[in-house]
Amino acid sequence: MIQLKRVMAYRLIILLFLGYFSGMPKRAEAEPSEKKKDAPNLIIIMTDDMGYKDVGFNGCQDIPTPNIDRIAENGVQFTSGYVTYAVSSPSRAGLITGRYPQRFGFERNPLYRPDDPNMGLPREEMTMATSLSKVGYTCGVIGKWHLGAHPSLHPLNRGFDEFFGHLGGGHRYFPEDLTYKDSYAISEESKSYKTWIMKNHGHVKTEKYLTDEFSDEAVRFVDKHQEDPFFLFLSYNAPHSPLQATEKYLDRFDHIKDRKRRIYAAMVSAVDDGVGRLLDKLEQLQLEQETLIFFLSDNGGPKGNGSDNGVLRAGKGSCYEGGFRVPFAMQWKGTISPGTCDHPVSSMDIFGTISALAGSPTHPEKPLDGVNLLPYVKGEKQGSPHQAIYLRQYDAKRFAVRKGKYKLVTKQNAAVKELYNLQQDIGEENNIAGDHPQKLQEINVLRKDWNDELIRPAFLGLIHGGAWGWEPKEEEIYEVK
Repeated sequence: MIQLKRVMAYRLIILLFLGYFSGMPKRAEAEPSEKKKDAPNLIIIMTDDMGYKDVGFNGCQDIPTPNIDRIAENGVQFTSGYVTYAVSSPSRAGLITGRYPQRFGFERNPLYRPDDPNMGLPREEMTMATSLSKVGYTCGVIGKWHLGAHPSLHPLNRGFDEFFGHLGGGHRYFPEDLTYKDSYAISEESKSYKTWIMKNHGHVKTEKYLTDEFSDEAVRFVDKHQEDPFFLFLSYNAPHSPLQATEKYLDRFDHIKDRKRRIYAAMVSAVDDGVGRLLDKLEQLQLEQETLIFFLSDNGGPKGNGSDNGVLRAGKGSCYEGGFRVPFAMQWKGTISPGTCDHPVSSMDIFGTISALAGSPTHPEKPLDGVNLLPYVKGEKQGSPHQAIYLRQYDAKRFAVRKGKYKLVTKQNAAVKELYNLQQDIGEENNIAGDHPQKLQEINVLRKDWNDELIRPAFLGLIHGGAWGWEPKEEEIYEVK
């Protein structure tokens, strides 16, 4: 009798336990589903502050990039490939969410603040990794994160399964320079460049030139997960400053007499070597036809780091082409035929493409701005994937809108308007606004309509120095029209 009472008591406890959890509210997220059988692995290779002309497939002569060029030669070169912002962090936010970062207030490079959960990518935004993990992908990020240094914004809390890299906007390359072990124990941008490398939530003391460390880890990741569907974001911090390279790579460029350009070239060459080893690993494992690969830079090359944007006007931080038009290529052997696409495309389209292929969910209330590129590169759809490509720079009071061959630039809250025909004037030297008032007005209406969908920046950034936890000053409160 006593034993029976115990059994009944245990059953009652179990029923109460199950009843409690069945009554709990469900999390507001998409239900898991299965990956489509024909969906590929995904690799995104992103460089940092690379000039438009600093790859062979865009005409570089003094820096050989044979391995990066393999991606363009085996797939599609996008001559008009854009990112969502002209500096690093907002650009990466657009890539990883498939949405314009101005929609969720991410319009500045954030301060390095491990104690501020709002200084980075809002947790309400779904990342590509969160989406793909719901259909069985193993997701890893190697290299630069720059989407928030607070633990809640760590890659492993944003959908990724593995992380090997640094949280901040840049890093020193030589292991002897990395003198701060704990990334969470500092709160200064300059010190964040000297932290040990994080491996998941821990810290490791590296021994090699940092670009080589990241390339080694990328090869290990693919080897480890060759039997899984995987997503690898290989996010090099090179060739971002500081300009540092080893003799191994410097010795290749004795022909370059400008010291800055020579070091920059060595840094790019180190990346190219790593890309080659990664592509070779895919070939060795016979995964080339099962892997979709993208290569791009996070923004244009800045003045002062030795980069070359070619004929494009200006560079990093600019609303002109040199600011956010970047080297951009994709490869999927056996599915995509080699070729060139001249229509404007965006880094946001990577999420749009892989989500469509994998059948992975997207946020029901936050639709992607990116689209599936595959029907366009395969010739199944004609025309441009986008009605327009947009850029807003809130603090500078500038906009850029590309529609077809025309590009509108507005400055000083639209008091100044410029119009360029990029088909005839890729260097944006001839302002034709006065000759085409109707075209200018047509694109300006698109700009205004898009701006109405955006919000103001959600946090201060590096341009504001050490200020944080702020209330805006009177002169900082203005509307971008």
